[in-house]
Amino acid sequence: MGTVLSINPSSGLNDGSEPGSEHGGGILKKPSVIVSTLSFKRLVTASAKKKNAMKVNPNPAPLPAPPPPQTQTQSQSQSQPLAVPIPTVPPAQKVEPDPAEVKTQKQIQKQASTNSLITRVVVQASTGELLRCLGEFVCRRCFRLKELNPNEVILWFRNVDRTLLMQGWQDQGFITPATLVFVYLLCRETVSEDIDSQCHLQGMFLTCLYLAYSYLGNEISYPLKPFISEGNKDVFWDQSLGVIDNTSDKMLLINMDPQYFTQVFQDLKNEGETKKDGSDVER
Repeated sequence: MGTVLSINPSSGLNDGSEPGSEHGGGILKKPSVIVSTLSFKRLVTASAKKKNAMKVNPNPAPLPAPPPPQTQTQSQSQSQPLAVPIPTVPPAQKVEPDPAEVKTQKQIQKQASTNSLITRVVVQASTGELLRCLGEFVCRRCFRLKELNPNEVILWFRNVDRTLLMQGWQDQGFITPATLVFVYLLCRETVSEDIDSQCHLQGMFLTCLYLAYSYLGNEISYPLKPFISEGNKDVFWDQSLGVIDNTSDKMLLINMDPQYFTQVFQDLKNEGETKKDGSDVER
């Protein structure tokens, strides 16, 4: 950009001194026009540089690239809880069952089904029915006593229970299906086929009843009088100790093992359905 200088011709250097100055001794003074022109030139140059700096650069510097996705994922993972890997369990290998074990399991299942069937049959038996079965068993065992009938055995049992109720020794009756099974067990192990006296049989039967009441009864103690017959006063305790020695293990087993109890229960029920064999004597 060119600079135009406007200089007045009349403003040239004076060959003499300015008015008011001493001739020949005056100090030369630079023209003010030249100084102003140089100052203006500097201003124009600075203004041009400023305009050039304000112009838009056609090739701007590239902006910084955004952070990669991994960086954002990492920042998010820092604010969220880390996922814990769950261990995978390999599938169990199929093992072929042992034929012996399969056979044993089938036998157990068969036995369990048989026992459950027995239990259902036994539960259907009533107290009266089991009393009759007990009487039938005693009469069949003591076949020498031709005049004995099942009702007499039932009457011995009911008289003892009624006496204890009337005298206040117990608050409820003792005769139930469970107690009948226990009495049947004692009689089966104690009453012998050689008994030929009804008095002897009654004394042995009442001894079994006394042990059953003492073992299963609801009271702490029971009187001896209802359990002692006329011909059994002197041998009562000897018979009691003999029954205890012979059947104590089975008395404990029938109380602890439901399967054994069920089997004895079924045996008692079968006593009423068993027909007389050749050894029985017709009454």
